[in-house]
Amino acid sequence: MLRLLSIVALMLLSPTLLAAEQTRYISDNVFTFLHGGPGTQYRILGSVEAGQPITYLGETQDDYVKIIDHKGREGWVDGKLVASDKSFRVQLPEVEAKLETVQAELDELKAQTNNSDQTIRQLRSQLASAEEQLSIASNERDSAVRELTQIQNNERFEQLKQGGMIAGIGLILGVIIAYLPRPRRRQKNRW
Repeated sequence: MLRLLSIVALMLLSPTLLAAEQTRYISDNVFTFLHGGPGTQYRILGSVEAGQPITYLGETQDDYVKIIDHKGREGWVDGKLVASDKSFRVQLPEVEAKLETVQAELDELKAQTNNSDQTIRQLRSQLASAEEQLSIASNERDSAVRELTQIQNNERFEQLKQGGMIAGIGLILGVIIAYLPRPRRRQKNRW
């Protein structure tokens, strides 16, 4: 029986416990009454919504201040409800305008980043192409240097070969000339 009562009590208490932990917000749709004089006993001239701009006329009496509201009505409101800081109603459009400006700048920066990324990709592609052309040119240069060295070596061999042939022919001619019969000299006493 005690268990049953405790279960019933828990069931009854749980909705209030759950509701107590939920996040709530105070409504922005509040207003204050504009009175014909400095107090609640004076006639209500209308209401001023939260955040509306007003003109403070500098007169105070008790806790009330004299103002002119956004509709041009002159009256008295509770001084605790008047603040010198801009209200959220006034700040919101300014903040939204700044947000739009910042969003536009962000979009522009994103576009520039995309353009920069595209430019970087193009430059990398051009660099790869240039490196490939450099490699081809280096291979062609190395091949030309090898051919030039080969040609120079062949030319030296040809020169040596021709020099050797000339020297050999000269040697052979020298030997032949040395063994050729010499013409006899005429004697002078012979006439």
